[in-house]
Amino acid sequence: MKVRRIIANIATSDIAAAKRFYQDVLGLVLLMDHGWIATYGSQEKMDVQISFAEQGGSGTPVPDLSIEVDDVEAALQGMKAAGFAIEYGPADEPWGVRRFYVRDPFGRLVNILSHR
Repeated sequence: MKVRRIIANIATSDIAAAKRFYQDVLGLVLLMDHGWIATYGSQEKMDVQISFAEQGGSGTPVPDLSIEVDDVEAALQGMKAAGFAIEYGPADEPWGVRRFYVRDPFGRLVNILSHR
């Protein structure tokens, strides 16, 4: 047996609110839409990971989601342009990532990062 993917599920009564944050700014593709559930993702191969943390590093809270992007500066500018408030960063962390925290439309703290 092997795990093929891990999916984060966020409960909401406003599924459409995900589009602006996850599709329009982050560029994820709508992979499935049944009306009551919408799944965004990438057609590219992604590694399966799940993390457990006591804190988020550098004195930050543990984020609900971490999303690695190829251009953290473009993601940062996209979030700002879309009106999403940046809650931390951008910061170059001692463990080799550049990142920032932002809240998605559902109040989830999202860590957006790139490896340096």
